Amino acid sequence: MSQKIYLWILKIGVYLSLIPLFFVIKTLLFPYITSKQIPFNILIEVLLIFLIAFWVKYPSWRPKASYITYGLFAFFAVMVLSCFTGVGFNLSFWGDIERMLGAFHIVHFLGLYLIMITVFRTWEDWKWFLNYFIVVGVFIAFAGFGENAQTYGVIGNTAYVAGYMIFNMFLSVLLFAKEKNKLLKWIYILPFIIHFISFKSADATGGWAGLMFGIPLTIFLYGIAHKNKKVKVSTLGVTFLLVLMFFNFFVFNRDNFLTDHSVFWSKLTKEMSLSKNTFQTRLISWRAAYKDFKTHPVLGVGHGNYAVIFDKYFDPTFYNYTKSETYFDRAHNNIVDITSTTGILGLLAYLSILVALFFYLFRGVFKGKITVHDFAIIGGLIGAYFVQNLAVFDSFSTYIALMVVLAYVVYLNRSDEEIEIEEDEELNNKEIYTYVIAGIILLTIAFQYNIKPYQMLVGTINGQKAKAQGNLDATVQIYRDALSKNTVLDRDSRMSLIRLFLSESNLKKLKKEDPDQVLDWVISLAEENVKYNENDSMNQMVLSQILNVAASRNSNNPEKFEYYWQRAMEAMDKSIEASPERIPIYYQKSQLYITHGEGDKALETLEYAKNLNLDYPNTFCHLSRTNFFYKNEEKGFEYLDQCIDKKGSGMLNPAGLVKSYINHYVELDDIDRLIPLYEQLVRLEKKDVKHKINLAKLYAQVGEKEKAIKMAEEAIALDPTTEKYAQEFIEGLK
Repeated sequence: MSQKIYLWILKIGVYLSLIPLFFVIKTLLFPYITSKQIPFNILIEVLLIFLIAFWVKYPSWRPKASYITYGLFAFFAVMVLSCFTGVGFNLSFWGDIERMLGAFHIVHFLGLYLIMITVFRTWEDWKWFLNYFIVVGVFIAFAGFGENAQTYGVIGNTAYVAGYMIFNMFLSVLLFAKEKNKLLKWIYILPFIIHFISFKSADATGGWAGLMFGIPLTIFLYGIAHKNKKVKVSTLGVTFLLVLMFFNFFVFNRDNFLTDHSVFWSKLTKEMSLSKNTFQTRLISWRAAYKDFKTHPVLGVGHGNYAVIFDKYFDPTFYNYTKSETYFDRAHNNIVDITSTTGILGLLAYLSILVALFFYLFRGVFKGKITVHDFAIIGGLIGAYFVQNLAVFDSFSTYIALMVVLAYVVYLNRSDEEIEIEEDEELNNKEIYTYVIAGIILLTIAFQYNIKPYQMLVGTINGQKAKAQGNLDATVQIYRDALSKNTVLDRDSRMSLIRLFLSESNLKKLKKEDPDQVLDWVISLAEENVKYNENDSMNQMVLSQILNVAASRNSNNPEKFEYYWQRAMEAMDKSIEASPERIPIYYQKSQLYITHGEGDKALETLEYAKNLNLDYPNTFCHLSRTNFFYKNEEKGFEYLDQCIDKKGSGMLNPAGLVKSYINHYVELDDIDRLIPLYEQLVRLEKKDVKHKINLAKLYAQVGEKEKAIKMAEEAIALDPTTEKYAQEFIEGLK
């Protein structure tokens, strides 16, 4: 093929690489992630065939070496090496479906970068593509607008939206600054406004921190590079005042006029508070990484295996800040994540990319090779990106945006380079061999590691649909077909099936399938997941749970019962060994002892869990229920008091049990404990108007008039026949 055709194919491919950002295919598991990464992978693999053939046939188009490219190759090389030296190769290299950030997937972004630095050689190339980039950003922003739209739009996560919009905002400003036509220049204000509205709607703390760092940095860089002394002094003065204002505001004086009179500013300062729960949980996570660093300083625990660190050093005070999202598979800090999973080598390689970028920017602007606008705006953008990533980690959208910026800086550094255009040649043997060899390798990769996983993911969703329709036999068959493909991404699909049968009741719903055979198969799936990493606390616990189901099912067969129970206990002990202070694991171990008829050990296990964090209400609730199970009513109510007082009533169920607790506290006339119990009963039986009426009365007794009125109004909405009585009640309160 001619050079022109190659260039068109590769350039069109780069433009197409942004289209997966819009994909949300509901027939896939984790659609916001898998819908994007899999099509992107296939596109890059196909484009690489043409790129390699292009390089082979026309050597002059091969990109010259640059420090940025060296840094990228070093970073990806360390990442891949850590997959082999770390604790779990599968998760490191192939990743999981929820993130799709294994080394295999991330390397595809390097492929995009190589294509861009090969074919985008002129400002005309970049001007068209950057305009296209911000237009795509506009449509992605619009996807998050509207009455029924989610703020994360098609991206899937507000933090990812914020990070992606930072790139779009800065690039819009860059195009505004570089546009020479005074009329066209102002058009770029519109996309900037749209990007900012989307960014503001995402309301990500890390995004705001990044923007607040990036803006002063841009002004500062503009000042130091500008030749006009007045501009230099004024911009540096503005930078100093901004830094002083932000520092004073966030460190010393958070209560001021802006906070008192601006809802937006007040909310922002609250979101960026160091006392915020999410920040505290991240601190716990980062401390875990610090503790583990001395164990794996050079290459870390292996790319993507941060969960092993978090589990090993899990701090039970974590539950003081949140009861949800207690499993961190990422450090929520890019630097901490890279250092802990790829070691000091990974961190140095990553930082070398950014150092190379700033080296080219500084060298270019002071040699007059690039403009002050490019220098300041790209520098500020990378600063904002870096700071934003101190509270999150890279995703599909930010990886693409980062590759675009890195490739653009490479172009700026060689903007005066002339390409020696070679004469077009006929199809030759080298070109044919390249197509054959590269085509076989890359198309095989596309089929084996992208198309087959895609088919498996579709099968998983079809299996879940069958479960939702109540057809467990069809569910098993569909999952069996999906998992028969034996893909490298089966872990999450297996887990979704295993969880269906953690309750023996679902086994009893099977009509055609043999329940015992299905259970044995599900156990084998749990064992396959454990094989990836014996120190995976979650997988060991799930294996223990499904083995406990098998033990319970064989309670009339002492030999089989003991066989399954012993295996369940072994897996549970390994789960605890991998995460010794993760409290809920002990609840599962207590359940194992209950299954085995060892009540004393069940209670002893819960007592140990209680002492790990005396402020965590869930353990007191479990202790209460277990004591009631063993007829220790005095102890049961003693722990129930603490469960309620520590605000743990939300985990009490089913409704019948909550009603029995209510009867107890009615006899004691204990209104303070009756209110949270009735609140839980209202949640459990939402359509029972009597519960709402009783709760309204209780609110009235303790002077909570607004809550009483709201509950009475809900009772009217649920049952209009109560309106007369409820209105009298409301009027009496008023």
